[in-house]
Amino acid sequence: MKLSTTLLFFALSAAQLLSAQNLLKGNVTDQNGESLAGVTIYERGTSNGTYSNFDGSYTLSYSRLDATIVFQFIGYSTQEIRVDGQSEITVVMEEGIALEGVEIVGSRSLNRTVTNSPVPVDVIDIRSVTTTQGQLDLNQLLQYAAPSFNANRQTGADGADHVDPASLRGLGPDQTLVLINGKRRHQSSLVNIYGTRGRGNTGTDLNAIPAAAIERIEILRDGASAQYGSDAIAGVINIVLKSNIDELSFNVNTGANLAQDNPDRSTFDGENVQVNGNYGFEIGKGGFVNITTDYWYRGHTNRYDPSLYRRQFGDAQGSNFSTWFNANVPLSTKSAFYAFGGQSIRKTNAYAWSRDAGSARNVDAIYPDGFDPIIASDITDRSVSTGIRGAIHHWNLDFNNTYGQNRFQYYGRGTINASMEERSPTEFDDGGFQLSQNATTLDFTRFFADWLEGTNIALA
Repeated sequence: MKLSTTLLFFALSAAQLLSAQNLLKGNVTDQNGESLAGVTIYERGTSNGTYSNFDGSYTLSYSRLDATIVFQFIGYSTQEIRVDGQSEITVVMEEGIALEGVEIVGSRSLNRTVTNSPVPVDVIDIRSVTTTQGQLDLNQLLQYAAPSFNANRQTGADGADHVDPASLRGLGPDQTLVLINGKRRHQSSLVNIYGTRGRGNTGTDLNAIPAAAIERIEILRDGASAQYGSDAIAGVINIVLKSNIDELSFNVNTGANLAQDNPDRSTFDGENVQVNGNYGFEIGKGGFVNITTDYWYRGHTNRYDPSLYRRQFGDAQGSNFSTWFNANVPLSTKSAFYAFGGQSIRKTNAYAWSRDAGSARNVDAIYPDGFDPIIASDITDRSVSTGIRGAIHHWNLDFNNTYGQNRFQYYGRGTINASMEERSPTEFDDGGFQLSQNATTLDFTRFFADWLEGTNIALA
């Protein structure tokens, strides 16, 4: 019933979307009339987007007659053009701007951009990858967008079915440092076991952070441990939250997996539904608060082999609701208060190993045909970071406190305690664990332009 309802919702949404969309065509060139390939083109405030072809041509579906289309390309000024009923727009991109803004990872200097970083820094624009990849969670987005990043969904691997283990450069999940707005993010309370990736490690649950709240992601691999410590041997992933104001974005995404190769399965499984919204508003003069809410649901997939022991094998079912914020409030012309954080509540259930009828691990009076137990979990993740930035005697000051907590609670459902025989319940509270982390930092930085060719000093 749930699958039918989801597919009906998807069909109606798709039909309504197609009937409401319009097509825009055109070409993109530089100031010399040369075609530009790979220009990012999207409708502002939506997930509608595309890229220009090798000859500079493009075709874009947009939803509103008064839509604003954004054209972005590295090394060129961003252009925003209202459609106003036009069916074809030719765009001439203007050169002469900096390739990137200031990046956080790679150095403590505030004067460095990605183009003059002493080590390579990958900068991933979330708006671009979400409009082209069709992935709903952050782990899978990075899996397709970031070199050397690997994230795998597990089955029959205990807690790793509920928190996807991820890593950089093939090293352990606990050897990648995750930052949010340049501040250390706490790890999950789960220790991976069995034969999963990162066995014996504890990684960061990136899926607790909604992609709708993120502006860009910076990834530093080379030389990260020299700057950030031994927990950054594999690299550093810095997540920069959105700070835009007076712009509302709302997205609905859905899909399912085709599974008709096995006649015992439904035609579709692993259905996905995601709804999220983001809005920012101004506070004071130059301040802002940006808020994101996100909900996603993912259904089971079942890829069992009838010749093998297990009757259920596939992705876990899960639902996740999260709320995040990012704020900055000026206190004076030289100082500002900032805060960011959020909370994620996830409920999942995953397949465990089947128990056959007649087995010593089964009670035939309760499960005459054997049973397929479910490992369920409630995962709560919350964090908040607050601080003050300012300038004192030409030194930049940043005083910050960041707190994070991750709680993982297990439940057994559709299972049994065979030693209790017919008195055994079929549901259990299997206990859980929790991790809390609090970090207080005080950073001073100053750039001396007249020392050598420029010298930056940082104290932390």
